[in-house]
Amino acid sequence: MTDPADIIRRAETAGLKIVTAESCTAGLAADLLASVPGASRVFWGSFVCYTPDAKTRMLGIEKALLEKYGLVSRETAAAMAGSALKLSGADMAVSVTGLAGPEGDGSGVPVGTVWIGAACRGGKPEASAYRYAGSRQEVRRAAAREALEVLRRLLDACWNDKRGGRTALGGAVELPGIPS
Repeated sequence: MTDPADIIRRAETAGLKIVTAESCTAGLAADLLASVPGASRVFWGSFVCYTPDAKTRMLGIEKALLEKYGLVSRETAAAMAGSALKLSGADMAVSVTGLAGPEGDGSGVPVGTVWIGAACRGGKPEASAYRYAGSRQEVRRAAAREALEVLRRLLDACWNDKRGGRTALGGAVELPGIPS
């Protein structure tokens, strides 16, 4: 597991601020970061956007994007990361959206599917899919821990390219519906 203290220390050394945007994890990744003494020097804060309405109101993600791609999708996760970055004073963002279960939501997305998005200031938001088995809480905890691993890789990319022109995940997507 990625050590949250290592992320905080490395972000401080690099002079980079972090923001999170979380849905199914409901702030668990932010809690892991905030549990580190001194986190306030680099952790800007978190958007907990559990519902479609919250994603629209808090992050400015267009309803059309959510309706077209679904709440648990590459496009939504990337839009969440990109919007959190634009609305905050942070240099890098990680987002989490998924279906923790125990039941499905009728969308056809399998329970345990989680998309984690990432963005560096000046770069394009990206997202990757993960699948977890277990109880609702196990899926949520696993996704929060994976978000920190994604954040660690993103930190490497942002540190290596201070302009944020590249990220560590691959598979950049163009995103309509992110506020400018």
